Amino acid sequence: MSSGITLSAATRQNLLSLQDTSALTATTQNRLATGLKVSSALDNPVNFFTAQNLSNRSTDLGGLLDGISNGIQAIQAANQGITSIQKLIDSAKSTANQALSTQITTTGTAGTAFSAAATTVNFYVNGDAKSAALTTADTIDTAITALNTSAGSTMFSKDTTGTKIVLNASAAVEFKASADQTALGFAAGTTSSATVAKYGSTGDVVTSGTNLTVSGVDAREKLAKQYNSLLTQITQLAKDSSFNGTNLISNGDASNKLHIAFNEKDSSNLDVQGQDLTADGLDLDAITKNSGATADGKGNFLLDDDIKGTLTKLTSGSDTLRTASSTFGSNLSVVQNRQSFSKNLINVLDTGAANLTNADLNLEAANSQALSTRQSLGISALSLANQAQQSILQLLR
Repeated sequence: MSSGITLSAATRQNLLSLQDTSALTATTQNRLATGLKVSSALDNPVNFFTAQNLSNRSTDLGGLLDGISNGIQAIQAANQGITSIQKLIDSAKSTANQALSTQITTTGTAGTAFSAAATTVNFYVNGDAKSAALTTADTIDTAITALNTSAGSTMFSKDTTGTKIVLNASAAVEFKASADQTALGFAAGTTSSATVAKYGSTGDVVTSGTNLTVSGVDAREKLAKQYNSLLTQITQLAKDSSFNGTNLISNGDASNKLHIAFNEKDSSNLDVQGQDLTADGLDLDAITKNSGATADGKGNFLLDDDIKGTLTKLTSGSDTLRTASSTFGSNLSVVQNRQSFSKNLINVLDTGAANLTNADLNLEAANSQALSTRQSLGISALSLANQAQQSILQLLR
């Protein structure tokens, strides 16, 4: 609807120019205030939605970074556990070697002279049952020969008087009954709760008596207990090597794995399989009274061969730890590389989105100054366009 007011062409043109300038000024001021040249789909649909997609992916990847970071820490916790377990295994090796170097000996001289009698002498050499049949016709020499033949070692001899039997063995020699001791002239031992059934259900023994001394057995037993304590520490340490509820070295079950997603669709990922690096998982058995190759009561590091077997298992355990450490190290390198890649990719996506939507503040600031000047000039031009009408007004006055 017309207002009924007639404006000259120059005035109307100047007004349109001022309106355009005002609109441009408003746009420029909005860009300066928000820092965006595209703040809605109305500004530029293509740039707006492209930038939105880039920003959304950047946000998704940023959320995955927390999971990647937790995965790195879980692997590092496992690796730290492996390093500490290796130190405990080294200590266990040292303990086993100390037991191996601890010499077991049985020494002593009979308290009375040997007297021939028809009897069978039953005794144990490092837990192995031995027996020697003696007769009334035996001299001390033939008796010693029979004993050494049964023992499989020259451990029995006679003293300087030639009448008493001497026992000098690099082994634990114990007699089944006190009668076996007295038949050779040694003082009778007594039954003790610490020694009864020492070598299994049928391997009863008696104490050494006053004439015999067995050394090294107790020392090896104490070292066996020390070894067992180290195995307990290995298991406890493995179970404590967790991060945020994830433990990769205390359970080798197939379900115990760490899943790390590297992209928003989980089409790129890594599964880190857990391993059982406890004492049981490393096949390290506690040394007990009935441990050993045949579990017949010859445990507590009594036999050198069993100690050597233990050392072999410890070496195998160390190899397992090294393999596990290498595997976890390789996985850690992959995850750290993907973490760095994701951070850089997020930066690329954010930069790409910003390039599509962010305003050039330097340019917009210059535009603002130019538009301000332009608006001032427009107002001056409008004033000049109205001067003709003002002249007519002067005539009417």
